[in-house]
Amino acid sequence: MSRIGNRIITIPEGVTVENIDNKVVVKGPKGTLEQKMLNGITMKVNGNELTFERANENFKANHGTMNALVNNMIIGVTKGYSKGLEIVGVGYRFNVQGKKLVINAGFSHPVEVAIPEGMSIDLISNTEITINGIDKMLVGEFAANIRKIRQPEPYKGKGIRYKDEHIRHKEGKKAA
Repeated sequence: MSRIGNRIITIPEGVTVENIDNKVVVKGPKGTLEQKMLNGITMKVNGNELTFERANENFKANHGTMNALVNNMIIGVTKGYSKGLEIVGVGYRFNVQGKKLVINAGFSHPVEVAIPEGMSIDLISNTEITINGIDKMLVGEFAANIRKIRQPEPYKGKGIRYKDEHIRHKEGKKAA
């Protein structure tokens, strides 16, 4: 029995959830998100409660996945998602220029990354940014792609890391 799949999702005020052409469309104050329905799953809206049912036991994994995806969509269109990044190193910094994020991370050239549509970047300082958006997967993927530019190294901890990430340091070479 899928515990996540059987969870009842309450739809908050100002949010509409519809099944249009086998796609779940969630509209809220921050925007609109769409997700294709997974195989063998049906959606039922009863007032402000949303439930998912599966055709048989073969679709047990899709049951919980669909419930979690739609719940993330509802949270995204009401509250939104954010991911914090910080850069550590001498001369390392972030800079936002229009629709581009410019990263100086110790390379011979600054790295420019285009900010996707529907996402915004708050520049807290030149070493800290926050990525905001309504789609949880896109926010996480964009943050991971930025982190991939210069991953934190284990000796000095220099590089781009998530705000709550802890880097395990190695000791390095010992004197003879």
